[in-house]
Amino acid sequence: MDISVVIPLLNEEDSLTELHDWIAKVMQSNRYSYEILFIDDGSTDTSWEVIENLSQKNPNVKGIKFQKNYGKSQALNAGFKEVKGNVIITMDADLQDSPDEIPELYNLIIKEDFDLISGWKKKRYDSKIRKNIPSKLFNAAARKTSGLKLHDFNCGLKAYKKDVVKSVDVNGEMHRYIPVLAKNAGFNKIGEKVVEHQARKYGVTKFGIDRFINGFLDLITIWFLSKFGKRPMHLFGLLGTLMFFIGLCFSFYLGIDKLFFNPTGRLITERPQFYLALVTMIIGTQFFLAGFLGEIILRTKTDTKRYTISNQVNL
Repeated sequence: MDISVVIPLLNEEDSLTELHDWIAKVMQSNRYSYEILFIDDGSTDTSWEVIENLSQKNPNVKGIKFQKNYGKSQALNAGFKEVKGNVIITMDADLQDSPDEIPELYNLIIKEDFDLISGWKKKRYDSKIRKNIPSKLFNAAARKTSGLKLHDFNCGLKAYKKDVVKSVDVNGEMHRYIPVLAKNAGFNKIGEKVVEHQARKYGVTKFGIDRFINGFLDLITIWFLSKFGKRPMHLFGLLGTLMFFIGLCFSFYLGIDKLFFNPTGRLITERPQFYLALVTMIIGTQFFLAGFLGEIILRTKTDTKRYTISNQVNL
């Protein structure tokens, strides 16, 4: 199969049929073998009924329905496990991503051998205060932290080699950082393409300003995982050893001072340096134990199922 299109969605009943027809037209005109995989992330409208109807009319349409809303990352992760195409295209269901971009994205993966192509919505039709300015700040921080020179990490329109989506584990809210996850997994040929952004035609956005706060917190998480995810002892062990050593030095200083220089002076427990030494040694021990436990967890962890599927079609 040439292409798998993965579309996570939440309450997008009005746009699904139009989006399907648009994608099918592009696929047929380019003679691609394809599948369209809709991931219904706990919609409360008639989105799943629309997907079932589309599946009956077009055998290339498949769907997964979650029992409740788990988030875009879990929806993408479920789709990535099921795809069969050599190239995987992800896009949003709100018609703001144009399926006409698919052929060029496909060629960049197949003919130019990119591992991943990330879309860049250079010209946006969103609110500047609500989305554009926060998005620019977020992307600047992501570039600085990750080392990837992408302008739009959060663009839903992306293309991947099959090996990439089968190698990354997208959880939490890490869908924003799939290019970083791919880089950490060893896929280094990551590119960017300017794509058309369209104004929302139906419904309302499902994301608020809180997504940028969560995005920055996730950025810190992925930076830490990139640096120390496979060797937590290197961070916590180093900090713990350093802090314990500082506390030990204070203790030696207090002991020597009391024994040789000020034997009749006030008690050690009456001096603030004693409590500083005590707290520093305790915190250092806790840091060291945290690193040690992290190493044990890494060696014994098992994958857990993060979502429950209530229904699916044609899988």
